[in-house]
Amino acid sequence: MTVVSTKEFSANQDKYFDIAMNEHIVIQRGDCSFIVSKATEPQRQHKQPDDELRRAVTMDEVKERLNDHIHKLFTDK
Repeated sequence: MTVVSTKEFSANQDKYFDIAMNEHIVIQRGDCSFIVSKATEPQRQHKQPDDELRRAVTMDEVKERLNDHIHKLFTDK
């Protein structure tokens, strides 16, 4: 673990991001400390639709299917 000040971190960000690939970087600012470390997996802001989402139905489709099913249940008896 490497401990640096905010001033040192700001002046050498590339260096400390490279170090953060292998160890935690602690940035101290007064009484506060912040940790910079490599994320376990990249965070995506916009996810692409997957197969499960493509198969999703709208509430109107659910309502229609349920109405058809209920109607069939009552007419079969």
